[in-house]
Amino acid sequence: MTQWDAIVLGAGPAGIAAATRLSAGGARVMLVDENTAPGGQIWRGVETASPQRIALLGADYLYGQHRVAALRASTATLALNTVLWRVESDGVVWLKTPGGLVRHHSPHLILATGAMERPVPLPGWTLPGVTTIGGLQILLKKNGILPAGPLLLLGTGPLFYLYALQCIKAGKRDIVMLDTAQRRNWLPAAKAFPHALTGAGRYYLLKGIGLLSALRWHRVPFFTGVSDVSIVQEPLHGGLVLHCRTGRTTRTFAARQIGLHEGVIPEQHVARSLGCAFVWDEIAAAFKPRRSAELESSVAGVFIAGDAGGIGGYHVAEAEGRIAASIILHRLGKLDATPMRQEQHAAQHLCQSHLTSRPLLNRLYAPSPEILTPQDSALACRCEEISCAAVREAIRLGANGPNQLKAFLRTGMGPCQGRLCATTIAHLFAAERHIPLEDVGFYHIRNPLAPISVGDLADFYQEQKHCLPAIQATE
Repeated sequence: MTQWDAIVLGAGPAGIAAATRLSAGGARVMLVDENTAPGGQIWRGVETASPQRIALLGADYLYGQHRVAALRASTATLALNTVLWRVESDGVVWLKTPGGLVRHHSPHLILATGAMERPVPLPGWTLPGVTTIGGLQILLKKNGILPAGPLLLLGTGPLFYLYALQCIKAGKRDIVMLDTAQRRNWLPAAKAFPHALTGAGRYYLLKGIGLLSALRWHRVPFFTGVSDVSIVQEPLHGGLVLHCRTGRTTRTFAARQIGLHEGVIPEQHVARSLGCAFVWDEIAAAFKPRRSAELESSVAGVFIAGDAGGIGGYHVAEAEGRIAASIILHRLGKLDATPMRQEQHAAQHLCQSHLTSRPLLNRLYAPSPEILTPQDSALACRCEEISCAAVREAIRLGANGPNQLKAFLRTGMGPCQGRLCATTIAHLFAAERHIPLEDVGFYHIRNPLAPISVGDLADFYQEQKHCLPAIQATE
């Protein structure tokens, strides 16, 4: 078992910044990511992107080239194309590499696992041709691929507008945008507006105004106040038909592809598996890990940086990666207290500046009740095809929490292990029982976190000649 001063999980902005700083400070650090290159979602494919694609994706994407280059030039060990399948609170990390299973240990772990798109459990969201906008953007960033045929974009939030404009710049014109942001969000958002004008907030507001102006200038068909959405498959030609309401008007749209997006939330699977404590953020409508000022979770030695700790964007993610790295370097005796505090103060000041617009965005693009507590016909658990009606019935019959619901219905036991249904299940419990989200509880996250085969385990046992730890079976 290889020993490290620190292990960083995730090679997005936070992980890159943390590993680069740790390396510069003289620490032995390993950076783990399942992708074949560093960059995370925001800088995906940046090392091999053509000048045309870089021009399309903009300055924020180009900035990633410099950050990835700095990482490559560092002494950090990059474990890419490597899957994390088990992590233990004592710092043991189990990985699946192209060469087989390996394990490593460090007293310091940095979880920089980023964010995931909020699930959008509408009737028809599992049909072929319906995907997330984040998934569509991955195809654009990595391979320069745009959806063929008429495209409907449904949802709200910065990525919703950004991807639409990227499609337009790439030459795609057959787009219709259906904005689900509710008009009742405007008043609470207006109260947060003065604070959003401070710090770097003005930059984000101007950027957003520019996005909306560009979409209007290109005359993209745009409908607001969209609700009561359902998607069906057109029986004759296999296309998609979306039914909805805009205000008091019932509308129908046909498309070949539908992209859904209702904002992003912290990825919490790895942290939950370690037993890290979480709290409910009412404004962000998401669970967030409880962290100290030093970004340490409730589990000693486990730090959470970047969007995995709360959505803030890549500037905040980088700053938090550096904070966690400087704290670890100090604990290792490689950085004195005074420069450590200086680095921490500078990074925290940058975070505060770049977070001034976040309350406004959270309120303006708050998900509707239709998304958080979907109608009965929508699938809550897409892996096991369990409807919201079945979940509500099980709650009425006495299921006392998400984990007992597994025994009733098998929710959370499919390939995604609850990544896509956990938040919806929690909201349904809270609504049916009239209790706070924090009192609902959450799935017990079981190992393995990613699929491994019995053959992989057998090969590892033969090579290492020692017993494996007991691996809990999935419920």
